[in-house]
Amino acid sequence: MKALVKIGGSLLDDPASRHDIARQLAELSASGVAVSVVHGGGKQMTRFLDERGIQSTFVGGLRVTTDETIDAVMKVLAGSVNTQLVAALCAAGARAVGLTGIDSGLATAVQLDPALGFVGKVVSSDPSVLNALSSNGFVPVVACVAGGAQGEVFNVNGDSMAVAVASGWTVDRLVFLTDVPGVLDGSKTIIPTLTVADCRSLIETGVATGGMQAKLNAACEAVLGGVGEVRIVRGSDAGIVSRVFAGESVGTKVVAA
Repeated sequence: MKALVKIGGSLLDDPASRHDIARQLAELSASGVAVSVVHGGGKQMTRFLDERGIQSTFVGGLRVTTDETIDAVMKVLAGSVNTQLVAALCAAGARAVGLTGIDSGLATAVQLDPALGFVGKVVSSDPSVLNALSSNGFVPVVACVAGGAQGEVFNVNGDSMAVAVASGWTVDRLVFLTDVPGVLDGSKTIIPTLTVADCRSLIETGVATGGMQAKLNAACEAVLGGVGEVRIVRGSDAGIVSRVFAGESVGTKVVAA
């Protein structure tokens, strides 16, 4: 089985949470699953910029990325956040390797909108580096930074990066570790399984809005792009990664049909 796990930056900000997730991922890798990780780091980015007197501006949930901000992206996302997670994975026994989407053309992007600056949309993904690493027992850990055809560096939304990499690598399962227990219906009950049509209905009827709408759009794009299934779960729940891959019905599963 090939799996990609996307970890939100808030889950990595706390050392205890980071090491707990790293332990579960190391166990997953040791069980024979070829696993890669994509991580965010928005909370850490905002704090880094605040400390330097640089105000963060968001448009449609995306951080406007100036020259100063893209420098911070490289220092924080590709630097400290990535390295801390790799260190935690190695301490847990995994053979983790830190990457960005720039490495070996893993994620090539174009500018999403001039008004957003160096925010990119991934247009192609070459999984060669993931194949080379995973086939030799390594765990690739990818920061949400992509390269452009002319050598540009782009900040990429974490969910979008995860979908692009998962689709390019044709994974069996993409797991979003989030801050919610799953997708909720109108009565705030977790929905165990959703098809693409179900997701679109939740969005059209206004049940899924904001961050969950974006998450469902990403999940639909993934399964329509060849990913076997997407699982949306709460990353802080005890043993959540282990439970998902042990076959427990936890969170929400999204499938094509």
